[in-house]
Formats: sequence, C-alpha cells, structure tokens
Amino acid sequence: MEIRDFLIRVKVGTNLGIKKQYQIYQEIRKSPELSIAEWIGTTKLIKESQKDELTATLQSEQLTYEIQINEQSGGILTILDEMYPKLLREIYCPPTVLFYNGNLSLLSHQRTIAIVGAGMMTSYGEQAIKCLIPGVVANQLTTVSGLAKGVDALVHEATLANAGSTIAVIGNGLDITYPKQNAQLQNQIQKEGLILSEYPQGARPLRHHFVERNRIIAGLTTATCVVEARKNSGSLITASLALTENRNVLAIPGSIFSGNSQGTNQLIAAGARPLIELDDVLEEVL
Repeated sequence: MEIRDFLIRVKVGTNLGIKKQYQIYQEIRKSPELSIAEWIGTTKLIKESQKDELTATLQSEQLTYEIQINEQSGGILTILDEMYPKLLREIYCPPTVLFYNGNLSLLSHQRTIAIVGAGMMTSYGEQAIKCLIPGVVANQLTTVSGLAKGVDALVHEATLANAGSTIAVIGNGLDITYPKQNAQLQNQIQKEGLILSEYPQGARPLRHHFVERNRIIAGLTTATCVVEARKNSGSLITASLALTENRNVLAIPGSIFSGNSQGTNQLIAAGARPLIELDDVLEEVL
C-alpha cells in the first residue's frame, strides 16, 4: 500500500485515537507491501469485529471525496513528509497527519517559542505580552500558541502586528472557528502565518482535542512560556508536556494574591525559569 495515503485515510475516515493511529503507523511502515485489506486482515491492532467495516470504509469512494475536500481547503502533512518538523517527530505519540492553512515553511524555522496562558487574561498578562513580543520578533523567533481567547489570541495578534511569524495550533477542523470571536484573527493567520490542526474538516472543538493539541504546541518548540495560568489550567498541561519532552519551560511570575498567577508561580517553585526579561527567553531558545 501507499503508506502516506493510508495514514490520511485512517485519520479522515475513522475515529481511532491518536495513540492507535501512531501504533498503526509504526506497524504498517514495516510491511508496505501489504494492501489495505491484507493489513487489516492480519493486524492485532484492530478488533476482529471491526475489520470488515474498517476495510470497506478505508476503500470507499466517499472517503476519497472527503480527503479531496480537506486537500482543497488547505494542505495535508504527514509524518512521512520532508516538511514534518524534526522536533515534533521526537515527542511521545506524534501526530501522524496534520492539516494546514498558510505558510508551511514556518515549520522549518529553527527558533520558536510557545507562549500560552489564561483565557481570562488580566491587564498584567496583556502588558507582559505587549512588552515581550516586539523583542521576540526582533530576534526572529516564531511564536506558537493555541488561538484560544485571552493570552493565546493576543500572542498571535501582537506577533502579526510586529510583522513577525506565528503558528496557531487549533483543536478542531480548519473549517471551524473556536472561539467565534477569533474568526477574523484566524483568517489573518491563514494569510500571514500558519494554522495547524490534527483534525479533519468538520471536527468539532471537543474537550479532549485541546489536551491533544497541547502536546503539538509544546512539541513544535524548544521552549514553552506560560504568561498567566490559574491552578490546574490547560496551560499547565502544555508546560507539563514540554517538561516531559525535555523542553525548556519559563513562566512569568505574578502576585501571590492573583488567581491568574497561581499556576505560573507554582511552575517557578517547581523549577521553571522565571521570565523577567527578554534575555530569559533568548537564552532558552537560541
């Protein structure tokens, strides 16, 4: 079989989880001579009761049409492609397929920084981002964030406003905007930066998608910076994933009386580097 095509068919045509998708990739690359039907018939990764239905689905004309729709709306990048980022390939359970809109060459940038934080951003977080981003851009760092409301959105906006490069990793299909208030920003990033998604057209912004999305944000960069985060926030998951992959983590310290700084202060107490000035970022990235 053509392995690249098979990976895309599994991604678009099934509801198999990301771990199962990666296990399939690891297995089929060892037996590229098998057809789809032959591989499904022999693999232990698929339950016997599901094999006939899966074979029919993966070979259907309807699935071929759905893949074409995804290709026409942007582009498809697989783990087999030359443009697939080396850093991302190194993480636990890397995405086998990514859908994109925009400038794919941004993935080849060597100097990147993930900047994430609270959705309910305070004026302190806003001030910190607006102070930090011009220096980040001036030093030719590409920013990576999640296009969520609050910190994420402002990171993308400030990067573009300073004529910098930014990558947004979203937790739904490229044809969907979430949150709705970011529709104009998402369109601007598609034109001036890069939008990435692990999910095909029509995929809704489900809660578990954002946890999965966070591993991509952390995996694309050598360092992750958390601007503001409440205790147990999603940004802390991103930071934890970065640490798991032996990537650098920075956090902007805040008032002990601010709920939005509980998470960042905890990160610093646990060993994250306090982000006090631009040089802190540059030393962790360059």
